[in-house]
Amino acid sequence: MDRLAKAILANGTEVDYIVTDNPPRGGMKHTYFSPDKSYVVQFFNDSKTAANPLIRERIEAIIGRYNPTVSELRGGAKGNDERTAEYFSKCFCWPVGIVVYPEFGIVCPTYPKNFFFSSASSDVLKLAGKDKKSNWFTNKNRKYLNRAELGDLRTMMQISIMLARSIRRMHQAGLAHSDLSFNNVLIDPKTGSCVVIDIDSLVVPGLFPPEVIGTRGYIAPEVLSTLGQSHEKRKYPSLYTDLHSLPVLIYEYMFCRHPLMGPKIYSPEAEEDDYLGLGEKATFIENPYDTSNRPNDLKVTIKDLGPYLEKLFIRAFVDGLHEPDLRPTAMEWEMGLVKTWDLLHSCSNPSCMQRWFVLHDENKPVCPYCGTRITDREFLKIRFCTQSRGHNGQWFKTGEMIAENNTPLGKWHIFSNVFPDEKSDKTMQAYICNYNGKWLLVNKNVKGMISPNGNIVPAEQAICLENGTAFRLSSENKGMLAEVSVIKT
Repeated sequence: MDRLAKAILANGTEVDYIVTDNPPRGGMKHTYFSPDKSYVVQFFNDSKTAANPLIRERIEAIIGRYNPTVSELRGGAKGNDERTAEYFSKCFCWPVGIVVYPEFGIVCPTYPKNFFFSSASSDVLKLAGKDKKSNWFTNKNRKYLNRAELGDLRTMMQISIMLARSIRRMHQAGLAHSDLSFNNVLIDPKTGSCVVIDIDSLVVPGLFPPEVIGTRGYIAPEVLSTLGQSHEKRKYPSLYTDLHSLPVLIYEYMFCRHPLMGPKIYSPEAEEDDYLGLGEKATFIENPYDTSNRPNDLKVTIKDLGPYLEKLFIRAFVDGLHEPDLRPTAMEWEMGLVKTWDLLHSCSNPSCMQRWFVLHDENKPVCPYCGTRITDREFLKIRFCTQSRGHNGQWFKTGEMIAENNTPLGKWHIFSNVFPDEKSDKTMQAYICNYNGKWLLVNKNVKGMISPNGNIVPAEQAICLENGTAFRLSSENKGMLAEVSVIKT
């Protein structure tokens, strides 16, 4: 029978929780909800783990000096201000308190409601109240969900950006997750959001070692292949292993398949085949130099995501699969995803499941998911160019954008020293529209925008965008040059 209980925290405050006969139980902890379900109280399954002073010290450090959801002024991670702390509080389900009575444990906020399924999520399964673990959306489970739950390529890319940004911030704080997987990243494709959970077992290199090796399919090959070796030779979860797990998740979000699980058989013994295929002999299913693990039915591939992500996946799953030092960083994934975001174009087919595609080949403006060709007579391609340091008049391309009607531009499209991270100003600076058959760039908030003929373009005025047009987006320091191509379809 359920009953109300009180927990005392390390700071002396008391919190209520509901004791149930069969609480949700994970590998390390069991969970009780507060009466209003706004937070949970978690206790360790193993009393020896709870009594371990290193576990307590780790959690104190994670809640305090390594915490990206609290500003540095309030005892959180170094370099954190209130704005960034607020941003990352939505990205992580970070512990907020340590329980000292009735036993050692932690208090965590409950996941936001959008990370739980509702009764309308599936007409087949009773999913109401279950949390939205990633694998519901990236494997055969998808077929049981109503279409509204599945999102599209754009929202999955938004999730990928948010996840890469979260892991980048974690690594900047000196932390490794050690068990990034579908179990520990909840996603909501409807809103394009995600939240990283199970924070209390993070690895602090040199201080707090890993407690787990990870989850099957997300464990880095070097960890799996050295499991049976001596302590000195074994590889353990670290920042480098996160840099394997992260692209595995991103690949699954983009393609709804696993990057290493192909048709190749490594051993007649099922268990050994699994260890070899995900460990020592792991082979990327899209490896351009080794097609032995490539399925026959790969209709959409990394090439369809454009040059930025294709190169990152090759570095992660070919160059860096067995060479951890060669893996792209979380920041590189964040940057590559943001650049790819600017290449997205809507698909005009109302039945297309992905609704968007990466238009990276202007000579083939076709959605790879449904085969629909762009119906517009033309579209815009904007190249963003940065001035070479110390070489006035010399410009080099730093990015590009595929523009449709009402495409917004942010500060990162105007200035070369601005990146759309958690600190950036998201106010729209200008937008591109098609008015009476003409493409226009309408200035909203940019100071010093220069027209192609050298005149200042004030706010609420526009530049006519024609093929071959080039102009300064801003004459201020770090203002970029825009080059326009009008592509006929």
